[in-house]
Amino acid sequence: MATANFLPPQESKIVVGISGGVDSAVTALLLKQQGYQVTGVFMQNWEDTDESGCTVRQDYADAMGVCQQIGIELHHVNFAREYWDEVFSDFLEQYKAGFTPNPDILCNKYIKFKHFIDYASKLGAEYIATGHYAQLTHSSDRVSLLKGVDANKDQSYFLHAVSSVALVKSVFPLGGLEKTQVRAIAKQHNLVNYSKKDSTGICFIGERKFKDFLSQYIKEQPGKIVSLDGQVMGKHDGLMFHTLGQRQGLGIGGSKLAGNEPWYVAHKDLENNNLVVVQGGEHTCLFTSELTTEQISWINPIDKFPLECSAKVRYRQVDQECVVDKLAQGYKVCFKQPQRAVTLGQSIVFYQGDICLGGGIIEQVKNDFFS
Repeated sequence: MATANFLPPQESKIVVGISGGVDSAVTALLLKQQGYQVTGVFMQNWEDTDESGCTVRQDYADAMGVCQQIGIELHHVNFAREYWDEVFSDFLEQYKAGFTPNPDILCNKYIKFKHFIDYASKLGAEYIATGHYAQLTHSSDRVSLLKGVDANKDQSYFLHAVSSVALVKSVFPLGGLEKTQVRAIAKQHNLVNYSKKDSTGICFIGERKFKDFLSQYIKEQPGKIVSLDGQVMGKHDGLMFHTLGQRQGLGIGGSKLAGNEPWYVAHKDLENNNLVVVQGGEHTCLFTSELTTEQISWINPIDKFPLECSAKVRYRQVDQECVVDKLAQGYKVCFKQPQRAVTLGQSIVFYQGDICLGGGIIEQVKNDFFS
């Protein structure tokens, strides 16, 4: 991939979101080396309690250590209330409705590229920077979001809902680097966190099991696990604890009638509170060629439909050819090849080559087996 990743005019004031991880540390280091006026901000998006499993205090200590090494100021801002109101409350409501949401996308849209930008502007900053692996290009009338050079770390999927207004004020210095290069830079400069492991999952869940965490906020509703023909195969503690295509954790084993093939979640029957399962990871009813989304956040306006492009229905998926058509309400997406385990509540993100066009939440999936 060859592109000119956007960098602001020299000596611009840039506020960097410092998480305590190696990516944001190297982001700040590179910008400081390039002559920018760099300030760090540590965003606390979850209240750090003994029960939370979150690592806020350690992350803040690492962020402070990095900023001291680099020689920049670090501010600490608490967005926990905003996160609860604008991200976590929606996260819970989606799970209650049988969806499987992605809070990282909402966090980027509402916290990192909204409240953080507002806070940075109060500090006198012209731009913000984060350690995301993505790239930006600017032209006279638009900003474009592109995939990061490192295909395994590309995070454009998580940034698709960020507005163009916010992207114009953003910088992604790591977009043209491989993760191995970033690690090497951190080690070369002996940054205190150069060997720190990347964070995985959602901060507020920490090391605990997802089921244990979710049970604190949503009442369990046990029900039946049933086969496609209605045979009761077992019990579940709540549809919210399962995702389409899931194999592990069902507790129902194989069946000699189908050659001992494992069971997979194929459908959530909300009306009857049944979890429908099928045997075999390539079962026909695990696949769909069509879905709909009520709204798509386009980074730049799309004027002509139907639109031929590619899409991902999950992070790190290989781009899949599709056609997007505008309906009276919302959009319909038809894939060239059937897609496996398309999950309601997840995001479908559209691309033309390396350019991210935008995306939306998967609202409905067409499946001949389930209405």
